[in-house]
Amino acid sequence: MSQALSESRATLPDRIPLHFLGPEGTFTHQAALEATNLMETRLGCQADLRPCTDAAAIVAAVEEGRGWGVLAWENNVEGHVVPNMDALIDAQAVAGFGMVRLPIVFDAFVRSDHGPLSQVGAHPHGLAQCKGFIQETGLKPVTANSNAAACRDLGPDQVALGPRICGSLYGLETYRREVQDYQGARTDFLLLAPRNQVAGLARRLAPGGDFESIITFIPLNTGPGVLANLLDRLRDAGLNMTSFMSRPIKGHDGTYSFVASIDAAPWQKGLNQVLDDLLERGDWLKTLAVHPRTPHPAPPIREWMLPRAGAFRGEDPDSETISKELLW
Repeated sequence: MSQALSESRATLPDRIPLHFLGPEGTFTHQAALEATNLMETRLGCQADLRPCTDAAAIVAAVEEGRGWGVLAWENNVEGHVVPNMDALIDAQAVAGFGMVRLPIVFDAFVRSDHGPLSQVGAHPHGLAQCKGFIQETGLKPVTANSNAAACRDLGPDQVALGPRICGSLYGLETYRREVQDYQGARTDFLLLAPRNQVAGLARRLAPGGDFESIITFIPLNTGPGVLANLLDRLRDAGLNMTSFMSRPIKGHDGTYSFVASIDAAPWQKGLNQVLDDLLERGDWLKTLAVHPRTPHPAPPIREWMLPRAGAFRGEDPDSETISKELLW
């Protein structure tokens, strides 16, 4: 039996600890509840939910073999959760094998005995997604380790922003519902496992072979065209790249890692050949995750949410506006 087939058929324990960002009531907690259904229906195992104090503790638990984890990865309003990305790049024995997509809806809560309100608390991403409410109320934003922690530790002069379940969990009154700036907001959460289990788990979740990988590239040869050559190799292999971003190599000016999401698995022919070629060229590579492909909507261009300013040649182009925005 091949190693790949052996991995995909490996027997899992009946119960597996699943670590998430606590306390109860965070969006990561909600994602973990979704993940328990996936684990039960697709992998035949139960999850024991274990709250953690921060993302580093989640990654450490998986790396030390104490179970699996759930980690916020990307929000379609605020983008990638950069500290979590950095943690996964640095982790030695952890990778993602699944993805949970969760709608993000914020309610505003107060204590039943609240007095005059002066502050609003949430995780930094939560505050960033509710700017309209904060501006309207004139409350001073205060950051918390998580949205649920803001609700749990709510003071009498504060409003907390968090998932709807926080109201019943912490005995709070709803001040206002759905205060997020954007309807249709969602966050993708990665399911993490020890690296030696990931290929088999991903195959079990996507037996049809429809995968997406998250790969980190660090070109060790610098100079003009290095990044273009990397992208050319992906294009020439017919690989679809759905996201691409850079992260600085910490403490080293002008050096970067590049993180790409690609519609293929590392062991599939096209991506496998590209990765092999890049290794031969001397680049540093790491697969951060491989999971069943998630849908990527492709709306008509006119339906995209374009920024208010910028150059765009429409039916009635304004040359003065284009000149102003492009500074030519």
